[in-house]
Order: sequence, then C-alpha cells, then structure tokens
Amino acid sequence: MTQSAMIKKTIADITPFTAGDDTLIREVLHPKNEGVPMAYSLAHAELEPGKASLPHRLLDRSEVYIILEGEGTAYVDGQAAVLRTGDVLFIPAGAEQYLDNTGTATIRFLCIVDPAWSKDTEIV
Repeated sequence: MTQSAMIKKTIADITPFTAGDDTLIREVLHPKNEGVPMAYSLAHAELEPGKASLPHRLLDRSEVYIILEGEGTAYVDGQAAVLRTGDVLFIPAGAEQYLDNTGTATIRFLCIVDPAWSKDTEIV
C-alpha cells in the first residue's frame, strides 16, 4: 500500500512501548505501518533521569538522534559525546551505542533510522 495523502500525528497520542534497549519509544512514522514511500523510520524516544539505555547495534542501519529536551552522554563504539537540547548525533551502521541520561529531567529525542528500523537487525 502506498500512502499518497498527508499524515499528521501528535506524539502524545502514539502508544509507547519499551524497546529492547530499555528506552520508551513511540514509533512516529515507519514505511511498514503507514505505507509511506520513504527509506527511513522516525521514532520519539524517552529516557528517565539516572537511566541508561542498554548497549546495542543496528546492523546495516545508521541512526541519527535529535535531542529535543534534556541532556545525557551518548557512547558510540567507546567514544563519548555530551548531548543537550538542540544537538544532533550521527551513529554509523553497526556501531555499538547507548545513551546515559546524566541530567535531572527526562531526555526526549527523535531517532531517524536508515534504512527503516527492523527488530531483526538490532542486537542488544
């Protein structure tokens, strides 16, 4: 099915689930769900203060984090990057990654995965 009409969603209305890496995820747009003709997927993620996601890899898929709120430290193949509101992080395909919420508020961020995220290509 190919989507030809505009799609509008409100993140708060999307049912969240806990992902394999222990982050709270809302799948915003995914070609398998909406029939959207795009190669990537878009998710909204949250991680509570003092928590860290589990180390994981996305095989054959790169990922971009866009930090909407909060702060934390991302670890990508052993390299650390401090992230704050407005920061963007590119994670190459196959890199081990995790995010540690070092702030006092929930960190909220968008995840863009290209090609689109697939459970069978994620290793936790």
